[in-house]
Amino acid sequence: MGRFFKEGADSMLLKNPKGLAWLIVIFLALSGTTQGQSPKKQEKASGKETIKSMQLNPIGTVKHQGKQIFLEILPEFTPALDGLAGFSHVWVLYWFHENDRPEERATLKVHPRRDPTNPLTGVFATRAPVRPNLIGLSVCPIIKVEGHIVEVADLDAKDGSPILDLKPYIPQGDSLPDAATPDWVKKIYPK
Repeated sequence: MGRFFKEGADSMLLKNPKGLAWLIVIFLALSGTTQGQSPKKQEKASGKETIKSMQLNPIGTVKHQGKQIFLEILPEFTPALDGLAGFSHVWVLYWFHENDRPEERATLKVHPRRDPTNPLTGVFATRAPVRPNLIGLSVCPIIKVEGHIVEVADLDAKDGSPILDLKPYIPQGDSLPDAATPDWVKKIYPK
């Protein structure tokens, strides 16, 4: 459960059907076209332009010190940490900075868990670190929050990974024990 990028039913979207529904609505609103209208005509009709690119700015950096893992949040974001210590776990969204190369972003299919016995699968159906947008996602136990530093455990992000966002783990919305998964997800791998 503490590993973010192991394949499985612990996917954030699978555990939060409301979040998935909103993501689909937003995707359709931003990328869909009205039947019979070109995207340009639809933009003019709606008065809004389609998002062509966006900018994300890190809120901090992952730091490893021996076996300890720290989320070093930029000091200007310290007030955003108020209340986080009341949670036992946190979702960490980070950037796979070591994979930020055009060939890695162009990868659309992989053998999940780098296991060639698993079927070749689209990256959106995996937790692979190679994908068009190199966003990593992990749920981690919070050890402590002190100032602008959050100590966590079981984060698979590498030292120096830019942190994009933190969100508290809320069991009622983030856990769906009956979620369906493909057979390859159920394989047990040594840690």
